[in-house]
Amino acid sequence: MITMKLPFRLLILAALLLAFTSCSEALSENRGPAAPDFALPDLNGTVHHLDDYRGKKVYLLFWASWCSICLSGLNEMEELIESEEDFTVLTVVSPGTYAERNANEFKAWFSSIDHDGDFIVLLDEGGEVYGQYEMEAYPSSVWIGSDGRITERRTGHVTNYEILELMNSIR
Repeated sequence: MITMKLPFRLLILAALLLAFTSCSEALSENRGPAAPDFALPDLNGTVHHLDDYRGKKVYLLFWASWCSICLSGLNEMEELIESEEDFTVLTVVSPGTYAERNANEFKAWFSSIDHDGDFIVLLDEGGEVYGQYEMEAYPSSVWIGSDGRITERRTGHVTNYEILELMNSIR
């Protein structure tokens, strides 16, 4: 009986070591869930797929035209995009849903507001991508690593300093 207990205990110990090694490896690489792919048109009709940005870090901002916090952050977003950092900024609105204007009204409104930025605004009609990313309020932010995994989600305004700090901490 003694000889049977020792191999069994070694087997249990080996399984535990393997489990702890796998967990610590995942935690040390800061891996999150895979970011859902999408195919969304921008204001000019060009379709963007998240997979097109594979190998690059992506900052994803969900916002709405009626959201005063979102609007007050547009100038700051323009500054971030103009800084030419090593990541892509994509912004997403959901025309016709969540109290947002329909797509044509949004485009007309957006072209009439004062903004200098050349940032990408994607149209998520029906809010499917908003739901896939489990967003609950505007504005909401998602940081995606170059491996296509979500590393962070936040609701509310995030400063450029905070965006850059998180972007610099992921691969």
